[in-house]
Amino acid sequence: MTISTKTTSRAVRRERAEAVMAQQRRAERRMRLIIWGAVLVTLAGIVTAMLLTSKPQSSADVRSATDFALTDTSGAKHTLADHRGENLLLYFSEGAGCQSCLVQMGEIEKRAEAFAAEDVTVLPIVMNTREQILADMEVNGVTTPFLLDDGTVSDAYGTLGKGMHAGLPGHSFVLIDKQGQQLWYGEYPSMWLDPGELLDEIRTRLDP
Repeated sequence: MTISTKTTSRAVRRERAEAVMAQQRRAERRMRLIIWGAVLVTLAGIVTAMLLTSKPQSSADVRSATDFALTDTSGAKHTLADHRGENLLLYFSEGAGCQSCLVQMGEIEKRAEAFAAEDVTVLPIVMNTREQILADMEVNGVTTPFLLDDGTVSDAYGTLGKGMHAGLPGHSFVLIDKQGQQLWYGEYPSMWLDPGELLDEIRTRLDP
């Protein structure tokens, strides 16, 4: 084999190797594009699901409110019958450890006169021990006693699993009129409802 032939053979092998490498690079680029496409599709699905599940849910089905018997953090006992003749707003939340839940109650307290003007008593309900929720109340300056539920009442009003935890209530409001009729149920996965909007909902349901 001559030097010229050897040189030609090396050039051919180099060209073939470069062609193989170029083909591999193209295959890798295609694979990366496929992977990124799958990632983007998955992310789009997650974002869409989050947007759908974070939308407020509301029901204006009128029904007899479920009776309850709960003790609050001050030691007072409450039943639905005890509050007959009052408009009640039950506020279910994750409670202790949920900062936005306590902030919500604090902002409702700041509008106490507006709620009183609508003859509405607000009863916040949590599935915590007295000590747990009292600690968070103190940190956030919330003074309204919280009713302590073992899950029975939260379940009866359909609030369990509507938030971030399957075994806890979501961020739920239930409006009950003076005759003990449930007029409205509102669920807010964003963990917040402006008190002004809450008052508008109440006025709309009490004075259709």
